[in-house]
Amino acid sequence: MISWFWRMLGLLLLAAVLLAAASAWWVWRPLPLNKATVDISIEPGQSVKTIASNAVQSGVDVSPAMLYYFFKLSGQSRQIRAGSYEITPGLSAYALLTKLVRGEENLKYITLVEGWSWRQVRQSLDKSAFLKHDSASLSDEEIMSHLGKAGVAAEGRFFPDTYNFGKGSSDLDVLRRAARAMDKHLEAAWAKRDMGLPLKTPEEALTLASIVEKETGLTSDRSMIASVFHNRLRIQMPLQTDPTVIYGLGASFDGNLRRADLQTDHPWNTYVHRGLPPTPIAMPGLAALQATLHPATSRALYFVSRGDGSSQFSDNLQDHNAAVDRYQRAPASSAANGKAQ
Repeated sequence: MISWFWRMLGLLLLAAVLLAAASAWWVWRPLPLNKATVDISIEPGQSVKTIASNAVQSGVDVSPAMLYYFFKLSGQSRQIRAGSYEITPGLSAYALLTKLVRGEENLKYITLVEGWSWRQVRQSLDKSAFLKHDSASLSDEEIMSHLGKAGVAAEGRFFPDTYNFGKGSSDLDVLRRAARAMDKHLEAAWAKRDMGLPLKTPEEALTLASIVEKETGLTSDRSMIASVFHNRLRIQMPLQTDPTVIYGLGASFDGNLRRADLQTDHPWNTYVHRGLPPTPIAMPGLAALQATLHPATSRALYFVSRGDGSSQFSDNLQDHNAAVDRYQRAPASSAANGKAQ
């Protein structure tokens, strides 16, 4: 009886050792995948069993029960973080768990560029292969409503920056972050604005900043360009800025701004209508916001491109016309930047 007992105990110990060795081998070996890379998405509050099952359904070629019990027995299953993850060849079950616990998401990036129009923003989002295109079937108005900004024009309301996101994230999430960033920067800039500016609201500042953004060729000229527009607003002089006209022409603009375009009556034509246009015309960056709310002190009412990215500023029409003659080789073929009719 005693020898039988020890033999059984020995067999049990051997089985335990073999089981432990097999388990260790399974935990540390590379997970077999049925595709080059496997993408999994973990939603907040998702059960461990669902996570394991989704991983297997996505392409991890193991038993979902084995993966589930490994996660549970590790003692770290409750620390698994929601997010989008990429499983690559060579990754073990242990390394996968570590990735999920640390929240090492498979991050992608998208850059919204200063001076882009809302149309360009939507095109960039639509081209991203790593986003869910939840906004694709929505109108501009519906998108803004989803973002909690019903009745607000989309143009200019998103802060130009580089945004990272988990693979498979909604494009609406990116837009929501960009909208909040613009709100934050605009609020902060408006609170510290120079006194005496001819702007009544942060929205007017945003609109003027978008014009400054589009008109600026050389960074050092930005505050002077803002000064010109402030000076014009103060004396109720038309802003007469080409980018607003081009914006109003929309898809019909062929790259050549004609004199007839300057006479076309639409809400964004600042040659026809005094004051600011009804909406921004692009996304202004932080520098444009700062220049708009802290413009240079000057009496300049005009500016014209020198052809090298910089601008020549003038206090009166006579000096401006002389500058146009000097710097614009064919002034009759197109309107000079900031030129009054």
